[in-house]
Amino acid sequence: MATPPPITAVVGDNLALALVASSDAPILLLDGDLRVVAASLSFSRAFQVTPDRAANVSLFELGSGEWEVPQLRSLLRATLGGVADIDAYEMDLRRPGREPRRLVLTAHELDYGDAGNRRLLLTISDVTDARLAERLKDDLLREKAILFQELQHRVANSLQIIASVLMQSARRVPSAEIKSHLYDAHNRVMSVAALQHQLAASHTGDVELRPYFTELCESIGASMIPDREKLRLEVEADVATATADVSVSLGLVVTELVINALKHAFPDGRSGRIVVAYEAEAADWRLSVRDDGIGMLTGDAPAKLGLGTSIVQALAAQLGAVVEVAGTDPGTRISLVRSADPPAAEIGKFSVVV
Repeated sequence: MATPPPITAVVGDNLALALVASSDAPILLLDGDLRVVAASLSFSRAFQVTPDRAANVSLFELGSGEWEVPQLRSLLRATLGGVADIDAYEMDLRRPGREPRRLVLTAHELDYGDAGNRRLLLTISDVTDARLAERLKDDLLREKAILFQELQHRVANSLQIIASVLMQSARRVPSAEIKSHLYDAHNRVMSVAALQHQLAASHTGDVELRPYFTELCESIGASMIPDREKLRLEVEADVATATADVSVSLGLVVTELVINALKHAFPDGRSGRIVVAYEAEAADWRLSVRDDGIGMLTGDAPAKLGLGTSIVQALAAQLGAVVEVAGTDPGTRISLVRSADPPAAEIGKFSVVV
């Protein structure tokens, strides 16, 4: 006469069968030989296996044998042996005449305290549609990124064409004042064009400031410095990034301050050096343009910026920065300083540092 199973095993089986019967997810209850003890209705509907034909049949014989996957067999054996649990194992279920389905399987052994009455609970999730949606979303994001980069290239090219027209016009007009204004307009357009190039090269939407300032200064130097050996324009910048809108403002500030230095710091063909510097620490930063030219007139430092004063002030206010003007003996340094809590009354205004 056979020994009846322990009460715990009977109770455990009843609970497991109740769980399988009430489950909305595809679930199989397997015995120690990986034969089906019970299958949920959702499993039967999803994989076209009727419950009566699944009972007491090996998992690997269900349907047309599509569950016979060597790696799955090994993993289930390892789970029964206590070596591992299957947690989110993915596989493709291939059935004749049907599209493959991507499944995620989870399996855990039920501990009844009876080595002769082993049970394995196998849960199956069909993620085919979810994976397809993810791929479609990824494809759309890639297409959007490609189109955005193409737009950036086109905008940059258009800006360069505009800048070229301004340069040609500046060379043709006889008026020195008009010529000067056209050169200034050219450099401001090139400031935005340089930003567009950096945006096109970026995959994050942020701009690396060192190459941006370098490209910008190369453009300004090419149009405004006739002898690059006599007058040098250099960049000293930390490795830092900024958002596109902040980069636009910083670039325009650099353009205004460099143009100002080129116009006023080196009269009568003097030689010298202009340095664009950027230092950043966390959210604080300092952008400065310094030269070793003739320096500023006492009591007249802010006025030296001429027509660019209002532009620099407006951009500094937009950035939440304080403007400092200092003599460097020789030369002048004009800085935008952004700290975590700048005094509101000082933002955008010029202050002379003695």
